Amino acid sequence: MRSHLLNETTADLYRRSVTEGVDRVAAKLASTQRPHTGISVDELAPVINGIDLDKPLADAAAVLDELEDVYLRDAVYFHHPRYLGHLNCPVVIPAVLGEAILSAVNSSLDTWDQSIGGTLIERRLIDWTTERIGLGPAADGIFTSGGSQSNFHALLLARDEACRLVMKKALDEGRELTKAELLPKLRIFTSEASHFSVQKSAAMLGLGYEAVICVPVDRNRRMDTAVLALELEECASEGLFPMAVVATAGTTDFGSIDPLPEIARLADEHHAWMHVDAAYGCGLLASPTRRHLLDGIERADSVTVDYHKSFFQPVSSSAMLVRDRDTLKHATYHADYLNPRRMAEERIPNQVDKSIQTTRRFDALKLWVTLRVMGADGVGSLFDEVIDLAAAGWVVIDADPRFEVVVKPQISTLVFRYVPEGEVRTDLVDEANLHARKALFASGEAVVAGTKVDGKQYLKFTLLNPQTTTADIAAVLDLLAAHAEQFLGESLALHR
Repeated sequence: MRSHLLNETTADLYRRSVTEGVDRVAAKLASTQRPHTGISVDELAPVINGIDLDKPLADAAAVLDELEDVYLRDAVYFHHPRYLGHLNCPVVIPAVLGEAILSAVNSSLDTWDQSIGGTLIERRLIDWTTERIGLGPAADGIFTSGGSQSNFHALLLARDEACRLVMKKALDEGRELTKAELLPKLRIFTSEASHFSVQKSAAMLGLGYEAVICVPVDRNRRMDTAVLALELEECASEGLFPMAVVATAGTTDFGSIDPLPEIARLADEHHAWMHVDAAYGCGLLASPTRRHLLDGIERADSVTVDYHKSFFQPVSSSAMLVRDRDTLKHATYHADYLNPRRMAEERIPNQVDKSIQTTRRFDALKLWVTLRVMGADGVGSLFDEVIDLAAAGWVVIDADPRFEVVVKPQISTLVFRYVPEGEVRTDLVDEANLHARKALFASGEAVVAGTKVDGKQYLKFTLLNPQTTTADIAAVLDLLAAHAEQFLGESLALHR
């Protein structure tokens, strides 16, 4: 079994095995005709469940043959121009090269003695990102597994910073306030279109879902700052404490960007931590033409970015950045066997001091290789392309009498709904849109997402592939309309 360990004696086997795997994937990418095959859970599950994991196959080639049947053939391929579903991007080749290197070397980014070089590369990329945001000379951050973890980490810091400040003020006034007494009084403000991880984070932080105040959005699906101002004032009048205001720069459903300068002003006025969830919109940081759309983000106390969305990186590649590096200490714990306190005093750079993870992949290498090959403008121009595509796609949908589109896109998401001619019950129209999405997915011809807007069922194009064209958009609209019309025809016939 030692022959399978990667070391100096097995380098040739490593080269042959990985090359064969790359050849298989390359062949699949070159021959893919649609986003996926349309296979169902009931069809695939028995095949996978029937594999005896206690009986290994002869060699890697046999495993690759098996993978063709249980994974490669039926995988959802995000590089296909008619994958218009979730926030999944096609990936750039330099990042895949970085992925291959980091997996083989297998550095763990928790301590310096496990990641010499890797630690410094990650730190340089954090500095590069905070400079792009404009957070200032005291900024810092850490790579994470994704936007949900980044949001959780930021709100953990916001919670403990709020507790520190409020408890200090109470002590200065001659009162003692414990953390247990304070936690039920903390509140988080975010828009009703923000990511669900805000609510989940509040629950995991011991605040409860009820600690999150959802602020309505305006007609462009951006946080209504007039309502936010009223909610913040009411919070104070009730003896509660505004722990954080979470703005979104690229909502999951609409790609909308909240009014960051005004939110920053209100957060500062009420001594609340400002967090910007830019998991989706972070690609604008590299845009040669649209960086201004993020004006105000530089005033945030913390920012979430997902390079694996709009920087075209493989999953996972995310980061949480802060304006003041000292706030990261709220998540610091010194273990004698790993990162004893003396190491910090000796200025040994252990990344675990900043992270809520211990063992952590060297995901930063993917972004490093990408920037060194393509440059920031190269990455940003790809994001610009999909934003241009969304603008053109809006024109196509808006001109199509079969559909209604909710709002002009700020980034690259289009939310729309099939609307039949004549008088048709709202519930049937909802069912027709839901059926159209499901039927399209089952066909394998394309993948689109869905959501609800004001209680009604809508469809969604999330455009992150520069290879997608308006012709693809028009073709998918025709497919959706056909599925919806067939459903309505059959449903109305049954009710006659």
